[in-house]
Amino acid sequence: MKKHLLWKLLLNSVPIIGVTILVVWLAIDKLAATYFMRLMENYAINPTESHQMFIESVHRYLVWAAFAAMVLALLLSYLMTKRVLRPLSQMTRISRELAAGNFTNRVEVVSQDEVGELGLAFNSMADSLARLEQLRKSMVSDLAHELRTPLTNLRGYLEGLSDEVVPPSVETFRMLENEILRLVHLVDDLQQLTKADSAQAFLRRQELSCATVSGQLRALFERRFASKGIDLRILIEPPELMINADLDKLLQALRNLLENVWRYTPVGGEVVVAATEDGEEVEISVENSGAGISAADLPFIFERFFRADRSRSRAHGGAGIGLSIVKQLVEAHGGQVGAESVAGITRIWLRFPSKF
Repeated sequence: MKKHLLWKLLLNSVPIIGVTILVVWLAIDKLAATYFMRLMENYAINPTESHQMFIESVHRYLVWAAFAAMVLALLLSYLMTKRVLRPLSQMTRISRELAAGNFTNRVEVVSQDEVGELGLAFNSMADSLARLEQLRKSMVSDLAHELRTPLTNLRGYLEGLSDEVVPPSVETFRMLENEILRLVHLVDDLQQLTKADSAQAFLRRQELSCATVSGQLRALFERRFASKGIDLRILIEPPELMINADLDKLLQALRNLLENVWRYTPVGGEVVVAATEDGEEVEISVENSGAGISAADLPFIFERFFRADRSRSRAHGGAGIGLSIVKQLVEAHGGQVGAESVAGITRIWLRFPSKF
């Protein structure tokens, strides 16, 4: 395909050069020759022989000029076309490698024109695919780990109960129940993620009072935060601030955020939930004290199954899905999410458009 396109682009210049030469040829034959004849007659010179010499000389030089112009045009067109087609050829080759699972190669961008922009966009797409592939592999590994641990425990204790090695005590059944609940929670998280992907089609927007929503959150989490000695503060400015959103989806997103900060805020820490009006947007932020998130991990915390601290997440039973669900739900409303982490303070914000 590359050679075909190359020859098509090269041959495009041939008709242009041919037409130009033809026009010049006819102009000389019809106009310049006539002027030459009249000039000869004015000076009483026999024009026949001189006219023939003039026409032959002009035609000869015109042929050489046409040949030189053709060679130069084809050479320049060839070099320029090769330069244009090189990134496209690389994209074709790298696309095949991407399809085969090789995400390492990138297109060499050597210009800042439209082809260069295409190369940058292609490289960006390849980076995204590589990141998604890495997240997919991590997801499979994480899910296998999350499933293996409770299933291994269940199998061991059930075999022990069957062989009468483990006594059928209340503690044993309670432990088995906890392992089953871990599996149920993981399946519920995956189901929530699937529903969040299609949330935009099922939104039931309504005018909601931020004070009312925050009151429901306080009722759900105040006791849990108090058990760790965490100070939970809610700030709404102005107090009568309203937000246009789906109540269930909004509460789900905020519950996921507060679950996260409850897990990762140290004992005696502080959590601040704030709602403010910023132009045509309503911003809800959740800020907590703690170890913070590294700058390298911060851009990826909303990716599916991404976990900055893998061992800590497993200890708390998380699978790296909660923040991805938050992102899907907020974007379904036409909003945006973001995060900041500086000096032990992590702040996650959700911005909703005030009108739809």
